[in-house]
Order: sequence, then C-alpha cells, then structure tokens
Amino acid sequence: MKIGSVALDNITVLAPLAGITNLPFRLLAKEAGCALVCSEMISSNGLVYNSVKTHEMLHSQPAEKPLSVQIFGSDRSLMAQAASIVESSGADILDINLGCAVKKVLKTGSGAALMKEPQKVEKILQAIRRTVKIPLTVKIRTGWDSSGGQALKIAEIAQSCGVDAITVHPRTATQGFRGKADWSLIAAIKNTASIPVIGNGDIVIPEDVLKMQNQTGCDAVMIGRAAIGNPWIFSQALELIRDNKVSFPDPSRRFEVMIQYLKSSVTYFGEQRAIRMMRSRLDWFVKGLRYSSRFRESIKQISTEKDALFQIEQYRSLLSTELGQTGSLR
Repeated sequence: MKIGSVALDNITVLAPLAGITNLPFRLLAKEAGCALVCSEMISSNGLVYNSVKTHEMLHSQPAEKPLSVQIFGSDRSLMAQAASIVESSGADILDINLGCAVKKVLKTGSGAALMKEPQKVEKILQAIRRTVKIPLTVKIRTGWDSSGGQALKIAEIAQSCGVDAITVHPRTATQGFRGKADWSLIAAIKNTASIPVIGNGDIVIPEDVLKMQNQTGCDAVMIGRAAIGNPWIFSQALELIRDNKVSFPDPSRRFEVMIQYLKSSVTYFGEQRAIRMMRSRLDWFVKGLRYSSRFRESIKQISTEKDALFQIEQYRSLLSTELGQTGSLR
C-alpha cells in the first residue's frame, strides 16, 4: 500500500492517541512490525506560536520511519503554517484531525466540529495542500448523526482537495468511544473513494484486523487502544495475514519491553517527568499476569529510574518463583 509517495510495508497503522503515542511508545509499535506510526494530536496554534512542549512532540528518530504527524485547528492560515512546520521537521506524512470529540477541542471549532462545516474543511485542506508537498491525510468520524452523510461528504471534499488517504473511525461525535463502530461506513467510503481508505474502530484482537479488511475492503487498518501495553498486536496481526499461527509474548519478553519503554522514556523526557508517567504506565505490560495488582501498587511509589527497575526485578523474581512452583504465570 502507498500513501502518496510513501510506501508501507504492511497494512497496520498506529492510531494517534493523546498523551500516549509519544516517541518511546511509537518505537515499541514500530519494533513490533507496525507499518506506519502516528504522533499524538498536535495543536497547530501551539506550533505556530512556538510552544516548547508542542514542538517537543515533533521529535522523531529514523527508527520509527515512516512517521505521520497529526495536527488540529480551525484557522486555515494557522493550519497551513503549522503544516509547513511539520513538513520541515522531517515528518513523512501530515494528518489532519477532523474527528476528535473532546470538549476542549470542539469548543475551538476543531476536530469533529469541522465536520459540520464542509466548506470550511475544503478551504483548510486547499490551503494546506498548496503549502506542503508531503502526503496529506485526514482522519474523520461518522459525523454528528449516525447516517454517515457528513463523513461521505468530507471524504469527497478531501479527495477533491488532493488528500492522499482517509482514515475512518465510524462512530458519531457524540458517541466518543462508546457503543459499536459501524464498519459499513468504512465500506461505503471505500466504495466511493479512489484514494486509500484506512479503517479504525473496535480493533481489539489481532483477528479483528483481517475481519475489518474482509468486511470493508479497506486498504489498511488503524489500531489504537488495543496497542496500549500490547505492541505485539501488530506482529500477531501480521502472522495472521501471512497464514501463520499467532504467537504470544512470554513473560520475559514483556519485562524486556517494559524496561525498554522505561529507559527510552527517561532518555526522552528526563528522569523526573518520565517516572511520574511510569507510575501509571508500567502496569500496562503485565495485564493478566499473576500478582499484577501488587505490582501496580508498588510502582505508585517510584521516584527514580533505579526505583522502577528494582520494582520490575522484584516482580519478575516473584513470577519466576511462581513459575518454578506451578508451571504457569497466569
């Protein structure tokens, strides 16, 4: 599959997740086989007005390429300026958020609010397309009602403006992440579009990747929340695509990845900031293992990288002892 000039190795894409898909997280997904990783949603205003924290979100490494950077906003001039900044940062693809339904984003007229204003969307996309040469994509929702009419209209506009691919999350703006995603809308947009369509929504297990593609005909599948603490969902989906049996990481591999994520986060954010984050994130990787609640409590108290490594090793030792006694860690 290609998005404009960017060729992808396979059909898996990491969704932009606010507060989650920073560089250390993206590197885990890429190592697990994800073809295209995406940044967190980035404020166009923050980029244009030189917010240090906003610009930090553009940091990348060659190992994660190709990288898609997603921006949001509602002012076409600022969006075009932000797009230029993203292109200059070395991003491979620029993605425009037209689907975020968080209140603080909607009240600025950004995200899913723009799906009510197709003419404004058209002007924004035209301005951005004139500004940047890298591939341009958009991520949309169903719209503000379940008919899907707004999504079909925005998809048509996007294609006419020179957008190179469309990601469809078929839930309404009012649904948030509740209820069931209507995959039939992905199929409907795929049937009318001549550019690649990426499906998103309700991918929970690796089998869902093939299920979505088979049901909708989409060109690629975007995985979001299911990848949190579980980057192996990408490699497992690829095993299914290749008609191989799905393999599951053994506990030792989980701990290796956990430590990798910890150290990468400390390097990227600095120890103090990273450790605050790790207090609520290291337990992502031990979900379903015995005594995980005990580990969860222990990491709430960590204050240094050394503390974190000690608690990880203590938990790994506990599970190793348990394995020797019972033969099972679950």
